[in-house]
Amino acid sequence: MLVWCFQQVGWMGFAFPFGFFAGSVSSHDFASSTKQIQWLASVFTGIIFCVLVYRLSAILSSLLFMRYGKLTSAEKIEWNNRGFSTFHALLVSFASFYLVMVSDIFNEDSQEDLVVNRSSTFSNSVLGISIGYFLTDLGMILWRYPALGGPEYVLHHGLSMFSIIQSLVSGQGQIYILMVLFSESTTPFVNLRWHLDVTGLKNSKLYIWNGVALFFGWLVARIVLFILFFIHMWTHFDEVKEIYPLGFYSLLVVPPVLAIMNVFWFWKIAKGMVKTLSKAKHSK
Repeated sequence: MLVWCFQQVGWMGFAFPFGFFAGSVSSHDFASSTKQIQWLASVFTGIIFCVLVYRLSAILSSLLFMRYGKLTSAEKIEWNNRGFSTFHALLVSFASFYLVMVSDIFNEDSQEDLVVNRSSTFSNSVLGISIGYFLTDLGMILWRYPALGGPEYVLHHGLSMFSIIQSLVSGQGQIYILMVLFSESTTPFVNLRWHLDVTGLKNSKLYIWNGVALFFGWLVARIVLFILFFIHMWTHFDEVKEIYPLGFYSLLVVPPVLAIMNVFWFWKIAKGMVKTLSKAKHSK
């Protein structure tokens, strides 16, 4: 039953059976039951990880941080939500770096297949776990809306799942999905800033240094990386055009939207850092 449901995955109101992809990418044998089970298992693993880390965050925080007990119920929910957000960010950023930069999977000289057609059991598992995370986090965002995030977060998560599911099911464009997932490496800094703020440590040196790290981390992982992303797409556009139609046009639309959002958030981060540094300088 679950396998059948996965065959009829609906994206943003559209139902795309596996046959749709099979007709577009006939060279890829991605409809086997083994792969479907692996996809489902990785998605459920991502969801289970989020639930476990959420519960573990509540237990450990109550034992290790005195200020945690003074938080409101809503703040505790967001605190624990950011706990599994940080866990996912660390997991996928390290995995993405390994797959793209260290392993031979996407090394242009290591295989005869086009770079955009390459995938592995490990890369599929990483994408599946990320889908599980985004499903869980989006569910909590909608449940507590808008306390955990406004429309920009819903848009970000929706576009992310839309793209990751396509890449997982088709087996195409995974190098680009992993490059974008590496940008999640900035999330722990964002979450730490919130934790320090809500516990009354906004004037601490750790808050200041974390803000500086967030600025440079965002610059590298979400601005420079996206520039390299688009350069790679441009220099490999003959291969990119081999991606099935929906995936091809999604690759032309979704990354630019995410890049614009990243630039907007970077502008806000830069303003916040300047304000914090200026305040710290005048307080001396």
